[in-house]
Amino acid sequence: MLMHMRRAALLLTGLLLLAGATGCGSTDLKVSAAASLKSALTAYGSQVEEAKVSFSFAGSDALAVQIERGAKPDVYAAANTKLPDQLFEKGLVEKPRIFAANRLVLAVPAKDPQVASLSDLEQQGIKLAVGEQSVPIGSYTRTVLGRLPTAQADAILANVRTEEPDVSGITGKLTQGAVDAGFLYVSDVRATNGRLTAIELPEELLPQVAYAVAVVKGTEHPEQARAFVDGLLSGAGARALSDAGFEPRGAAP
Repeated sequence: MLMHMRRAALLLTGLLLLAGATGCGSTDLKVSAAASLKSALTAYGSQVEEAKVSFSFAGSDALAVQIERGAKPDVYAAANTKLPDQLFEKGLVEKPRIFAANRLVLAVPAKDPQVASLSDLEQQGIKLAVGEQSVPIGSYTRTVLGRLPTAQADAILANVRTEEPDVSGITGKLTQGAVDAGFLYVSDVRATNGRLTAIELPEELLPQVAYAVAVVKGTEHPEQARAFVDGLLSGAGARALSDAGFEPRGAAP
């Protein structure tokens, strides 16, 4: 009898421990985010205690299409405000919030660069990487080129050798030596730990780069998702963004 009671007590203790282990921080939070956020959000995600955060990093446009087609991440973070706003209008996400700003630069390899200024992009033989037009980095790049004299913009576009679906593709082409220059965010250059150098663009050419985030409607973890978003606005997420080279959201429009 005593042996049975001991076994029952051990079993109960085991069940209580299992319940405690699965009930504490066991929420799986899925975040779909722009590729340019990889460094900052990975650092932030490791500090979140309320949930286990997993990320899907890609072009903001591709991630938005996935949500439109039925994908159900808990949070969506984009490198612009346009895509989250469109999803909000379609009733797929809660009201988006601007959480960071960034700055477009011309990125070149740190070792033996062939390009030292924007005007160098006009030279014959220069190989340039840009983002696809549908992705934010590509749209911002075309805003810059659209503010140049037509002849200069045409000469630069003639040197485009690849159009990438996200910033990681542009970074990869640069670090592999496949191209001489590419348009990236300043945070992307910082994330390469010295392999790339940023060339600042004239102030009058710069687009306003604002990042927006939203909780996806239908999430099974609304409280944790909103807490994750709050952390991007102030707290561990905001600090991670700053450390990665992002500018405060007050710098955004």
